[in-house]
Amino acid sequence: MKVEKVKIDSEFIRLQDLLKLGGVCSTGGMAKVVIQNGEVTVNGEVCTMRGKKMRAGDWAVFEDTKVIVEEN
Repeated sequence: MKVEKVKIDSEFIRLQDLLKLGGVCSTGGMAKVVIQNGEVTVNGEVCTMRGKKMRAGDWAVFEDTKVIVEEN
């Protein structure tokens, strides 16, 4: 599994933005669709909330890539 790390300066990042910044989805629209289709897991559980607030230490998996949120 490939691992990407996304550093954030704010308290949280929304799930669809994390997938886009992590490079697993080319657009926000694609991220929205894969989240709504139940293709993304957050911290090990399927998540269909595209606006889910992801904080430092949280992680999401789509296909063969894990994207981890880190504080900057």
